[in-house]
Amino acid sequence: MGDHFSRQADTYRRYRPHYPAPFLDWVAALAPRRDLAWDVGTGNGQAAVGLAPHFRRVFASDLSLPQLAAAETVSAVSYGLASAESSPLAAASVDLVTVAQALHWFEFDRFWSEVRRVLRPGGGVVAWCYERAEISAVIDPVFLRFHDETMAPYWPDRRAHVISGYRNIPFPFFPVATPGFALSSQWDLEHLLGYVASWSAVDRCRQRTGIDPLPGFAQELAAAWGPRDQVREIRWPLTVLAGRA
Repeated sequence: MGDHFSRQADTYRRYRPHYPAPFLDWVAALAPRRDLAWDVGTGNGQAAVGLAPHFRRVFASDLSLPQLAAAETVSAVSYGLASAESSPLAAASVDLVTVAQALHWFEFDRFWSEVRRVLRPGGGVVAWCYERAEISAVIDPVFLRFHDETMAPYWPDRRAHVISGYRNIPFPFFPVATPGFALSSQWDLEHLLGYVASWSAVDRCRQRTGIDPLPGFAQELAAAWGPRDQVREIRWPLTVLAGRA
């Protein structure tokens, strides 16, 4: 479905929010055993590294070499260049399949077929995404106007699945009820702008127009933010699909 993050791999690694430990604890608990987890579309390995304490091995795959090159090295995690739809994993060898902020890029039928092939009986499948950040009543309108209006022509089509909360993605597994989860980070203005710089839409805008949309947005956001070094809580509700084979 295209490579949307290789050019900004270092920015992605430095500025994307991390998944909270209680959420990853819950995800890992869906595995019938703790031998092998497969983190698909791992990017720079954020979810894979978070799952590593729970499993003997984590195989983390992606199609972006720059993203994999930027990934954190952890002894339990092995990284591999592989598509979501065709992995090098043995049949019925995986206890848990996870997809963090990447399911919408996959070819669903082929991917689910591969998941069914590699999962052990009763194995867990969890895919999640996050979208609009929540900051404050003053800042949110500025942020959302840039996200929803200024960047609208540059979001890849498949990101519509994120906006809809994955409601239109087939999920052919026995569903598991999911508690409400959210990401939360404490960031200053510069970190938030670094996060925005990692968006696929910002990269597309630069490539298509030759214009960087961030300076104008940074000026408008700064007026609502206050002191640039002021730290604020940024919150992203998580959309989670969870099930068992």
